[in-house]
Amino acid sequence: MKKGYLILAVALSIVGPANLMAQSGSRTLARLIWQDKEQQSLRWGDVKKGQQWSIKAESISGHPDLDEDRHMFVQMQRVGTTAIVGVRDDDNGEFQSGWMALDSGVTQEAHGDHFHWRYKAAPRIIQTKLDKDQGNPAHVYLYEGKYYIANDKKNGFTVVSPSLLGASGAQPDQFFEAGGGHITLAALGGQVAYATWIDRDGDNLGRVDVIGLGSNAGRKYQIHLPSGGIHGATTNSGKVFFAPSDGICWVQADTSVSANEDTVDVHHLSLGESEDGTPLRTGAFTNLDNWVLFSVGGSTEPKLCMINAASSKPSLTKMDLSIKTGNRLTTPKTVRSRTGEKFALMFEESQSGEQDEFLHVIALDPNRDGGFSDAKLHKSVSIGKSLIEGHSGHHEVVALSKRLIAVSNPGDGTIAIISTSNWETEATLNVGGIPTRLLAFGG
Repeated sequence: MKKGYLILAVALSIVGPANLMAQSGSRTLARLIWQDKEQQSLRWGDVKKGQQWSIKAESISGHPDLDEDRHMFVQMQRVGTTAIVGVRDDDNGEFQSGWMALDSGVTQEAHGDHFHWRYKAAPRIIQTKLDKDQGNPAHVYLYEGKYYIANDKKNGFTVVSPSLLGASGAQPDQFFEAGGGHITLAALGGQVAYATWIDRDGDNLGRVDVIGLGSNAGRKYQIHLPSGGIHGATTNSGKVFFAPSDGICWVQADTSVSANEDTVDVHHLSLGESEDGTPLRTGAFTNLDNWVLFSVGGSTEPKLCMINAASSKPSLTKMDLSIKTGNRLTTPKTVRSRTGEKFALMFEESQSGEQDEFLHVIALDPNRDGGFSDAKLHKSVSIGKSLIEGHSGHHEVVALSKRLIAVSNPGDGTIAIISTSNWETEATLNVGGIPTRLLAFGG
C-alpha cells in the first residue's frame, strides 16, 4: 500500500466516516424563535453545531407590521409545533392589540420506537387577531394543551384551541367574561378557570372569578382573598394558588363549579415582612411536578420559595440567596438534566445595567428523595447584559434538550448556549437586535 493511502486509511479508522461528515458539515440541534424588542418582531434561527456553533437570525413569513413605538410583545407559549404571542399597545388596547399564532415549521418523523426532528420548512404566521377589541393582553398562559389570553381591558379572557389555528373557516378562540384590570389566570381540566382582579381597595379587593368551561359553561361565582393586588395564579395537585399583596393564598380546585363563596375555604401562607413591616409577596409562579416555585424578597434578602402542592397542608420551604446590592432575582424556571437531576434557574439582573449579571443554578433535590428541603446553590454562571425597561428586556431561558439550554442576553444582542452537564457556556451567538423571550422546537 502506498504511503498516502496508508495515512488516509489510518485517518478513516480513527475518525470514522460519520465524524468526517460532522467535521465537514453541521447538525441542527434545535430551532429558536425569539422576540426582538428593537424591531418589535419575531425572529428565528436554527442552532447548529459543526466545527463551530452557529445561528442565522431570520424574519418570519407573514409577520404583520407592528409599530416599534406603540406595540410591545408580552408572554408567548407553545403547544406542539405551534405558538402564540400576545401583543399590547400604548393606548389600553384602543390602537391595536391581540395575538399572533405561528407554525414553527418543525416536524417529527417516526423511526420505530423513537422519532427524529426535521427542520425542512421555515416558520410562518398562521393567524393574527390584532384590532381594537382584544383588551390589551398582558399575560398568555398554557393549561392542558390550550392557550389562555388575558384580555385585561375587556375584563375577561380568551381560550384558543391550537388544533384550529389557521384552519379555514374555523374559529379557534372563545371569550369568557371573568377577571378584571390586570388579569392572572389558572385553569383545570377544561372545566373551570380562576380569573383574578388587580384591585387593591373597594368591592373588588381580593376578588377571584370562578367560571365554568366546557360542560360547566354558564356556572360561575366569586371568592375573595384577604388582600388585593393579585398578580399571579397557578394550579397544581388539585389546588389553585394566588399571589396577592400579602403572601400566598390557595383553595381546593372546584372542577364542577358547584361551590360558592360561603363554602370555599381560602387558606393563607405568610411570606414574612420587609424591614418596614410591609408583607412580602411574589408576582408569578413556576410548576415542577407537585411543587410550586417562586421568588420573594426583591433585592433585599431574596429567597427561592417552594410549596409541595400535593401535601394536605401545604407549607413553605425557603432557600436564601445572596445577590449584589441593587440587583434583583427573576421568577425561577426549571429544567431536568440528562441524568434526571432537577434544577431551578434564576437570573440575577442589574437594574442599573452597570453590574455583572448571573444565572443561578439551584439543585432542587440533591439527595433525590422527592423533597426540596435540601435545595442548594449548585453554580452561578456569568451571563451577558439585560436591558430592562418596564416589564421587558429581561433574560429568558429555554431548554434545547436535556443537555443544553439557551439564554437570551438582551443588552448584548446575543444568545448563549449552556451545557446542563457542567453548566459551562458552550457558545455565545450574535443574533443582533434585542433578543428577549425565547421558544425552542425540536431538540
